[in-house]
Amino acid sequence: MNRIAAIVLPALFITTSAALGEIRLQGAGATFPNPIYQRWVTEYEKMHPDIKIDYQSIGSGGGIKFLTDRTVDFAGSDAPMNRKEQEATAAPVLQIPSIAGGVAVAYNLPAFNGELKLTGPVVAEIFLGKIAKWNDAKIAAINPDTSLPDLAITPVFRTDGSGTNFVFTNYLGTQSDEFLENVGVGKQVKWPVGQGGKGSEGVTAVVQRTPGAIAYVEQSYATANRIPVVSIRNRSGKFVRPSPEAVSAAGEGALSKMRKTLAVSIWNQPGDNAYPISSFSYLIVYQDLNNLKSAERAKALVDFLKWATTDGQKMAASMDYAPLSEGVQKKVSEALSTLTFDGKAVAELK
Repeated sequence: MNRIAAIVLPALFITTSAALGEIRLQGAGATFPNPIYQRWVTEYEKMHPDIKIDYQSIGSGGGIKFLTDRTVDFAGSDAPMNRKEQEATAAPVLQIPSIAGGVAVAYNLPAFNGELKLTGPVVAEIFLGKIAKWNDAKIAAINPDTSLPDLAITPVFRTDGSGTNFVFTNYLGTQSDEFLENVGVGKQVKWPVGQGGKGSEGVTAVVQRTPGAIAYVEQSYATANRIPVVSIRNRSGKFVRPSPEAVSAAGEGALSKMRKTLAVSIWNQPGDNAYPISSFSYLIVYQDLNNLKSAERAKALVDFLKWATTDGQKMAASMDYAPLSEGVQKKVSEALSTLTFDGKAVAELK
């Protein structure tokens, strides 16, 4: 898929850029935010008919590679660029939180009704294979007023590299030293037990057909497929279900940790209402936009980014995404004002 995109994407860009009187921008990357990115593009182009934006959802790794190769103008990624990826760009980048999302812990218990609660350490033990039955004493202690079945637990995991893996494993790494040592964290890890599924669609399918299954999927997939999700105990000791409001609260909780590039983890944040398995999705651009070749294109990209991270956020909740909190939006706005083109502030270009 990525090899095909590597051939088609540059050709598409060269062909469409030739249209006279139009400014064309090309992006590629993360699949998770693709629905809202496409909505943003549609709405923005209605207001700016002279600007055309194409975003290809080829995966976070592909987007970062194309940005590094300067094949695209901006990239989308569900995980911040690591040090090696940043060094490969040979120029500073700005990683802009565009939207936030929650990784839901979904399950299939046909005979169970009500709210299922779990803690991070217990979820880690389930995915380590140390808790194998739904009526295990550790689960029962968290749910004292419920009757849980004597049913085997089947952990379900992503077999492909993904931002969802990255977020879920990093969260569990904060909850269990044993998980951190034996499984580790990253976009792709080796799971000790359970069944695998490719992509969110594959994981969802396994959960739906497997009584006793438990899995991690983007909140939007759980909602769309009507799969029940767990309330997870957060850092403040409250049990919280994933929701746009709870994920936004997690983003606000990480505000004090945001640095110049804006990339920050928002899992396991403080706050009574914060959902603990949350993450930003990022739009990544070069700090100096000379890769866009013209001041007009640089100005158009910055304007789109400003609109997407302010007015565009109003569309988030209706699409099962969490909007950036006001504090995060302010940080993003300040960072966007530092973008340059050939050393000159984009905001000052004529």
